[in-house]
Amino acid sequence: MSTRNRLIQIHGCRGVNWILLKKFFEYDPSLKSVLLLSKEELRQKFGMIPEQAVYFRQDLQKMNNIVNFYREIDIQVITIFDSIYPQLLKEIYDPPWVLYCKGNLPLLTQERKISVIGTRDPSRNGLFSLEKIVLPLIQANWVVVSGLAVGIDGRAHTLALENDGKTIAVLGSGFNYIYPYCHQKLASIISKNHLLISEFPPNSKPHKWNFPMRNRIISGLSKGTLIVEARARSGSLITADLALQQGREIFAVPGSILDDRSEGTHWLIQQGAKLTKCSNDVLNEI
Repeated sequence: MSTRNRLIQIHGCRGVNWILLKKFFEYDPSLKSVLLLSKEELRQKFGMIPEQAVYFRQDLQKMNNIVNFYREIDIQVITIFDSIYPQLLKEIYDPPWVLYCKGNLPLLTQERKISVIGTRDPSRNGLFSLEKIVLPLIQANWVVVSGLAVGIDGRAHTLALENDGKTIAVLGSGFNYIYPYCHQKLASIISKNHLLISEFPPNSKPHKWNFPMRNRIISGLSKGTLIVEARARSGSLITADLALQQGREIFAVPGSILDDRSEGTHWLIQQGAKLTKCSNDVLNEI
């Protein structure tokens, strides 16, 4: 078994997170010896609690043929060792070890990608602003990256679908638990001719702590992130902060000073984000 396949096997086990995998690689870059450790050794060497060590050992056995199983159910698995793994994403501080993918895999390495995020309850002006800025980018063959959430995210994906563009949806859950539920049909369409990706194994449920992790992938896949309406405290600002840490461009769309849905974007502009009124404001930067 290759290191790549061992990584996929270990990644699917309960209780395995990014930090634990990093420790495993530091202990043995081939991961061979990790598969052989007893429950007691896992506790001593990596600080696993007893229950976690038990689940890990149990799941390792179940995951023995997991690579073939994923292939049979049309899940394409990309690891950080694979040539198709996006270079931009590899450059962030904590790139995902594994990406589970459904759809048009070459979109991962498409150079022209723009991440688009925003509020879950956009105003009419917010939706018009989104279309004014993003539609010309779609028509110029830019891939729209977003998080499948309701509101701005969902509309950004739909704009790409309706205008012969391409889009990538990044999930905060596994493929078997599409969230939000109302976007199951949208996710299904994207998984056929576009690209649906997740850092989480297929049976992972949408826990609240998954979404900041998902957000670093949304921003990490692109050279720039466009924010269309965000309240003063929102997940969009978390993504903007991650993009800033990753050295990426941040584009913020101004709105009405009377609408608190624009408080977050106005704050970003005050902090130095690019005030964005049209697609050229994006193109001139990236």
